[in-house]
Amino acid sequence: MKRVVITGLGAITPLGNTVEEFWQNIVAGKSGAAPITKFDVSKFKTQFGCEVKNFHPEDYLEKKEIRKYDLFTQYAIAASDQAIQDAGLDFSQMSEAERYEIGVIWGTGNGGIGTFEEQLREFHAGDGTPRFNPFFIPKMIVDIAAGVISIRHKLFGPNYCTVSACASSNTAIISAFDTIRMGKASLMVAGGSEAAITESSVGGFSSAQALSKRNEHPELASRPFDQDRDGFVMGEGAGALILEELEHAVKRGARIYAEMVGGGMAGDAYHLTGTSANGLGAALGMEKALKDAQLAPHQIDYINAHATSTGIGDLSELNGIKKVFDTIPVTISATKSMTGHLLGAAGAVESIISVLAVKENIVPPTINTQNLDPAIPAGLELVLNKAVSKPINYVLNNTFGFGGHTASSIFKKYTD
Repeated sequence: MKRVVITGLGAITPLGNTVEEFWQNIVAGKSGAAPITKFDVSKFKTQFGCEVKNFHPEDYLEKKEIRKYDLFTQYAIAASDQAIQDAGLDFSQMSEAERYEIGVIWGTGNGGIGTFEEQLREFHAGDGTPRFNPFFIPKMIVDIAAGVISIRHKLFGPNYCTVSACASSNTAIISAFDTIRMGKASLMVAGGSEAAITESSVGGFSSAQALSKRNEHPELASRPFDQDRDGFVMGEGAGALILEELEHAVKRGARIYAEMVGGGMAGDAYHLTGTSANGLGAALGMEKALKDAQLAPHQIDYINAHATSTGIGDLSELNGIKKVFDTIPVTISATKSMTGHLLGAAGAVESIISVLAVKENIVPPTINTQNLDPAIPAGLELVLNKAVSKPINYVLNNTFGFGGHTASSIFKKYTD
């Protein structure tokens, strides 16, 4: 099968709206959490999140286009534009035949949930006569970001959306990886976006007892592995990667960040929203990724954990890691402690972190963990509070979603 490399990155995040700013803040251990500004939270139990700050859609879109697209699609356009530019691609200079071999796979969990809420509010505030915006459906549906990116750049290759809750964008990246290495495309734009800091989303997760309620100190709320963790912090944003067939990248003189060498997906088959305490689903996804990459567990230098800061979820993943890695002292960190949980966009944003960890030989920290949960399995090397420099050849990136979806991807330091 063909080799696949990463040649471009783009990010819109709670910690910066460029990859450079985002990475600097991640390595520095900064938190993106703050009081929610998007709506009145005075009656909500959770009143904070990791919002994207200072995002200006007009930097990427004309005013008439902004009105046509939900915020999750605006984030997708911005991140993918960045990645395409970062990869040194100018699709307008390519022939139609070349663009037949270039596609888009994009993940999201909630799609245009903000548009959905807005339109229903307007309907119920009126006299009951249906007066929906003609763009309501295309603004709302989950596949539209993938379609818009394709239309924007006239890309005729495989084009679709992956939806696997919080594993959505990692699933998209694995799908793009498989598409290229099987010879069905030469280059893919892949990633995910989410704009779910809305009344219904925050209210729904809060009712499910999934969100932290540390309203007084939001910057300390996301605390994976800590015995006092009380839920995740809602985040938003987008991450985009350019995946490219190696020979195609070399031929055009592309800068290569890293190589993608494996992806594994599995089902926990346990519970609607929970995960099995023994970590079976997590272990299966990691084992499949390792088998796909033809690697042994001891070859993994760093795991970017899904670790959302929920009681059962964190332990389930660590138990899964222990199943797979046994006595191997694998290095682990949880970057959601800084970004919050970007839901369907989490896998893409954390893939960017994984790629840069390989490139820069830096393990980002887990912040806010002050008292380790005594139930955590022994022998795991958790990077806490401060980034660590170490040789990194392989990184494994975990994501899990409601419904029991698990997806693990592996990135490698690129060598000729």
